[in-house]
Amino acid sequence: MEGAVAVGHRWPVGVEADPKAFELGRAVSRLRCELAAYPAELPDRAIADEQLTALDAMVREGRAEVPVLRRSLLLIASSLGSVSALGASMAAVRAAIDQFGAVPYQQERPTGH
Repeated sequence: MEGAVAVGHRWPVGVEADPKAFELGRAVSRLRCELAAYPAELPDRAIADEQLTALDAMVREGRAEVPVLRRSLLLIASSLGSVSALGASMAAVRAAIDQFGAVPYQQERPTGH
């Protein structure tokens, strides 16, 4: 991607002590680098970039909320499609998010009909 710059991680105190956050940060960084180097035009690349930036910020700030992580994962996956060159890195991001647990199930309430 033209103009993309890969930046090394500077973790706030305590983040490196959380292995889940560290692994997610590392996976996000890897996917960001590979996406930046991917030469083909992807129509929704900007969406993936935005969500990877958001994931990185969540990890750095220690505010990784499972529903938000899952939403970002869905947006990244849908914006990248099935680009095989990014598959391993995408799988690493998913695996790292999976370590945070599942989204709590919210049962829909009957409408009273």
